[in-house]
Amino acid sequence: MADSIEGLRVAIAGGSLGGLLAALELRAIGCDAHVYERSAVRLEGRGAGIVLHPATTGFLERRGSFDLDRVSSSAASLRYLDASGAVAFEEPIAYRFTSYATLYAALIDALPSDRYAFGRAVVAASPTSDDRVAVNLSDGSTVAADLLVGADGIRSTVRSMLFPQVRPAYAGYVAWRGTVLDRDLPAAADALGGRLTYHVGQKTHMLTYEIPAPDLAAERSINWVWYRNLDVPDLDDVLTDPTGIRHDLSLAPGQVRPAHRDALVAAAADLPPPFTALVRATPEPFLQVVVDLEVPRMVRGRICLLGDAAFALRPHVAVGTAKAADDARALAGALAEAADVPEALRIWEPERLTLARSAAARSREVGERAQFRGTFTPGDPQVAFGLRRPKDGSYPDLT
Repeated sequence: MADSIEGLRVAIAGGSLGGLLAALELRAIGCDAHVYERSAVRLEGRGAGIVLHPATTGFLERRGSFDLDRVSSSAASLRYLDASGAVAFEEPIAYRFTSYATLYAALIDALPSDRYAFGRAVVAASPTSDDRVAVNLSDGSTVAADLLVGADGIRSTVRSMLFPQVRPAYAGYVAWRGTVLDRDLPAAADALGGRLTYHVGQKTHMLTYEIPAPDLAAERSINWVWYRNLDVPDLDDVLTDPTGIRHDLSLAPGQVRPAHRDALVAAAADLPPPFTALVRATPEPFLQVVVDLEVPRMVRGRICLLGDAAFALRPHVAVGTAKAADDARALAGALAEAADVPEALRIWEPERLTLARSAAARSREVGERAQFRGTFTPGDPQVAFGLRRPKDGSYPDLT
């Protein structure tokens, strides 16, 4: 390519999973990729579980630097429980699960430390006269790049520069989350181990699965997610922490006011008994607001967006991280084959938009059926996890 791939300077805004995946994929083809992260310290996952996808782990697996059995859990079956706790449906599956903290550690440890800058956020960018991008950082410095990748998540600064009118739109419900270590698991919840377990209620649903404990010891944790509808005035109240600060899209463990935690525990009495016991055993549940966000384009000049910075999917088909990984892999492939950066981005963008719009529509449909229409039924194959199609997130080694 006219922009020589060897040493092509790429600035990546955002050092979470999408930014790390982009940096690793681009370095593998010879780019000089640098990650700029706003946080001054390593990121934390708040205990959140992640459904793994082969697209997410492919880079590390290909380089023999990711022991799947060590850093992930698997489930033998998908099980739906009715309100009494009886099994309403069950089938074998081949998914893997991990935690944000575990995956983040594996990715950041694979990247040279001098290519990841903490406490230096991208705050502005502009084209230069020599067909590059001047990237302004929060410490007052400016770096020149051949390509700026916006991987700075749902609150993306890069997206706000390109599409200031695009903002997250509240979907009408939230995801309450929590984890319970195996040693703290109540006897009533023992049956949740080793399975992906769902309950579909009246305009609500909940799921649980096992993930590695934070220190990767032999002990595991049960991760749970409970989707509950919430009107906007009530959302404002729930998102206000004990100090009176109103948060926008999430509350971390310890930020939920006691009254709201007590209300959550009380509402859990209507869940199947194993789920009730699990919620009651969770000392610090936390909260994520479910939103829709889609950009009209993913490229402008020598700037592109990937992952949640471009499309924030509802979590129901479990491919948010996988989409970011696939975006990064495809970007590296386009840069390796094209004549220059603009041509690479022209090649890369159309299929990315098609894939993201399709995955967003599928995930939105599942959420609407489960939370509002009441048409989410146990065993529906369209609900299965997958990036391009249901169940394409299965791991062949588990079948």
